[in-house]
Amino acid sequence: MFETICNLILPIIVLFVLLYGLIKKRNVYDDFIEGAKQSFDIVLSMFPCMLAMIFAINIILDSSFLNFFLQFLKPVLNILKVPFDVLPMAIMRPISGSSALAILNNILSVHGPDSLIGRMASVIQGSTDTTLYVLTLYFGSVGIKKIRYSLFVGLIADVIGIVTAIIFVNLLF
Repeated sequence: MFETICNLILPIIVLFVLLYGLIKKRNVYDDFIEGAKQSFDIVLSMFPCMLAMIFAINIILDSSFLNFFLQFLKPVLNILKVPFDVLPMAIMRPISGSSALAILNNILSVHGPDSLIGRMASVIQGSTDTTLYVLTLYFGSVGIKKIRYSLFVGLIADVIGIVTAIIFVNLLF
């Protein structure tokens, strides 16, 4: 039953848009083509931002800088009772959602979803956002150059999400 409803949602939405366009006496096909043309321009304007972001992520992941930085923080993490395996995901989450998801997948396959580390990584994944990706992609595509305050607020929100996740998972589990 639920699968049938899920399979029908998209066709129902398309049918609703077509009927609404007919009621408003709009040429739905021409409006669709015009929207597709505009989306092509948006994709072209976003491509350089996406390329720069992918390039930066690959440099960070392929270099040994991240591993060196994490080894430096290991003694502090032991004192704070933060699992070391969670830190790479917490660092990568504001930069790249797909990299953080790959790290989360590795954590869950190694430690299991019901482990402290698995739960903590899952809560961090759900309570943070890909701040740098969002700022690069969306602000870059519309030409906004001054992102200082947005970057600051986004990264502070990520840090609050990470710290809160660590505290509450340690308290509850």
